[in-house]
Amino acid sequence: MAKYLLLKHYRGAPSPVNDVSMDRWTPEEVSAHMQFMDDFATRLQADGEFVDGQALAPTGAWVRHDGEGRPPVVDGPFAETKDLIAGWMVIDVDTWERAVELAGELSAAPGAGGRPIHEWLEVRPFYGVPATITE
Repeated sequence: MAKYLLLKHYRGAPSPVNDVSMDRWTPEEVSAHMQFMDDFATRLQADGEFVDGQALAPTGAWVRHDGEGRPPVVDGPFAETKDLIAGWMVIDVDTWERAVELAGELSAAPGAGGRPIHEWLEVRPFYGVPATITE
């Protein structure tokens, strides 16, 4: 088994087919999307392929150490990942192909109008974990 990170993006990825930002969805559309995500995770958990996953709030800050006895520096001249990453899921599957298959299923979460988003998800193997990618 190998672990993969599935990243959902607010921005920065190619535009999805159903390209209506979540802040313009109705409460019912948001609920349907979140239910899809919960059901997907529950199914993977039953199959032993789910490790963890979370949705992320759009707020946050960059923080770094600024020297002994000085307060941490907050924010900075960096790309704002809080604007980019919407959430993540960690899966533990046998092959790269299975990770891609699951990302494809997750991409079909409903969005505006109840239609699948067909969003792009970033799939990344964990560093230092033997990869099962075959090309």
